[in-house]
Amino acid sequence: MSFDRAPTPQPADAAQIVLNTIRRPVIMIGPDNFITFANADAEDFFRSSAAMLARSELSRFVPFGSPILQLVEQVRARNTPVNEYRVDVSSPRLGIEKMVDLYVAPASELPGSVVVMFQERSMADKIDRQMTHRGAARSVTGLAAMLAHEIKNPLSGIRGAAQLLELNASDDDRSLTRLIIDETDRIVSLVDRMEVFSDERPIDRYPVNIHVVLDHVKALARNGFANGIKILEDYDPSLPPVYANRDQLIQVFLNLVKNAAEAIGHDPHGEITLSTAFKPGIRMSIPGTQDRVSLPLEFCVHDNGSGVSEDILPILFDPFITTKPNGSGLGLALVAKIVGDHGGVIECDSTPRGTTFRILMPAWKELPVHLDDDSEGAHR
Repeated sequence: MSFDRAPTPQPADAAQIVLNTIRRPVIMIGPDNFITFANADAEDFFRSSAAMLARSELSRFVPFGSPILQLVEQVRARNTPVNEYRVDVSSPRLGIEKMVDLYVAPASELPGSVVVMFQERSMADKIDRQMTHRGAARSVTGLAAMLAHEIKNPLSGIRGAAQLLELNASDDDRSLTRLIIDETDRIVSLVDRMEVFSDERPIDRYPVNIHVVLDHVKALARNGFANGIKILEDYDPSLPPVYANRDQLIQVFLNLVKNAAEAIGHDPHGEITLSTAFKPGIRMSIPGTQDRVSLPLEFCVHDNGSGVSEDILPILFDPFITTKPNGSGLGLALVAKIVGDHGGVIECDSTPRGTTFRILMPAWKELPVHLDDDSEGAHR
């Protein structure tokens, strides 16, 4: 009996396959500083095809005076590899707040050529910022508990007194007592919203189909605040269930889609895109436990609005931060708290051409059935 073997790739083809398998952008720079090779991830990183990259100098894709250009020259002159950390390559082409670690090495068999590998720091920075968001949420938790006790009780007395005065007040004075009552109710409503942050009860979690949640949110949005805005889907249908609380997920995505609709405003070309994907490789600790879980599920809400101000972006999830004239600044803080309580990560990427809220969450893992337990229950 004979077996057919797959043909062995030629060395050049094998090298291409290996480099495309590496989940890092890798490029080769020739002696004339033109890009002579780019793997698949480099195409995504530079937002250009390999054919376009091969016809371009590196300086076309990185900011003027970028340290990358100096590192390439240094490696070429010394013929030794160099590692450089936290290099800023932010540009309109590559994106805002683009920070990378670099490995630059000479290609010994091709004199004058240099290989550059990029490692984006965005996820590590996102996790660092997520810890800051959780700290801010904990601060609001303590503030909410204090406000609920110290403010709501006196407010009820003020409201009651205003109602009594209203009974015998003139028409002019009645407008003032009505103002007192309305403003008191508004403050109570704000305190009620903040009390959500002080809820430290364990979350009731179970397997949830994220696409059912997003479809529900989309239906609510289309019949309400996002009426007239095109809502697109880019779903991975093979995605496993997310380990979460369905009602809280609905609250998270309603907030995010509402923000997206407000960013678009009355633009007739406005679009909101809901996307899901499987992105393995990220692990994070669960608050209050020693456990570490992987966060392979990525959910995004993208809009093509005018973007978030660079000044606001780093503190966007902090409490009381808002760009809306009548906003309380608690919506995104609550979103960050819910995602954090689920052991997930949320981050916002924004340019003047649009904003993307990206959430990473744990997947549901079914517990194994032990046959030495109740055998009748094991077969049910």
